[in-house]
Amino acid sequence: MTQVSDAGVVVTGGGGGIGRAIARRLAAGGARVVVNDLDPAAAGATAQESGGLAVPGDTGTPEGIQELIAAARGYLGEIDIFCSNAGTGVGTGPDTPDDLWQRAWEVNTLAHVRATRELLPGWLERGAGTLVITASAAGLLTMLGSAPYSVTKHGAVAYAEWLAATYAHRGLRVHCVCPQGVRTQMLADSGIAGEILLAEAAIEPEQVAGALAGALADGRFLVLPHPEVADYYAARATNTDKWLRGMSRLQQRVEGAREPEEPM
Repeated sequence: MTQVSDAGVVVTGGGGGIGRAIARRLAAGGARVVVNDLDPAAAGATAQESGGLAVPGDTGTPEGIQELIAAARGYLGEIDIFCSNAGTGVGTGPDTPDDLWQRAWEVNTLAHVRATRELLPGWLERGAGTLVITASAAGLLTMLGSAPYSVTKHGAVAYAEWLAATYAHRGLRVHCVCPQGVRTQMLADSGIAGEILLAEAAIEPEQVAGALAGALADGRFLVLPHPEVADYYAARATNTDKWLRGMSRLQQRVEGAREPEEPM
């Protein structure tokens, strides 16, 4: 169990969506919160709602992570819970330019690595620390329409698993948050694939924050705000060919929706 009351918490990508909901939920539980976002105004608004400190910046860079953690330590003293939540949905398929692939890699995967590079030595020395990685159901399954998002979110899940397996016995708690559709700007920007595949079952960011609060309380690694993802994940692992055929049918449905209408 992770103690939230009076914990020093950092939330990246906290200016809106899931990050904002997490910051507000943990603050309501008594946490002292530092809110990071690329948008200074959004970070400031969430920090004000949470009674915390805004530290704007780009956590997709080494300098951004270092500056955030230094500022958070100055405000909180100890960082007890680091919510590595910032993400980006750039790119489509193999034709996505290298710079966008790199941006997805930096934000969706390497940001978690860089955060633990800064935090892990102190956590292991104390014998306690909590890392929350917002991955996505795309990291357990896939996201049709965006290869960079799917690949880098798979990397995020793999890194979270590695950390938990390697350091759990030394006091590190890791939680990997894997929702499907959530009513955020990223979903709104996901185009026809998001509309067809995710919109109908989309949930509010506050439901994701609630699922995380439950996982923090009972020590659960995998946080599934959409419980059905567990069944999809099992199907993918146990009958991969059947699962891929189903995904191919969904892809054809998306492509059919993109076809222009016949002229009258």
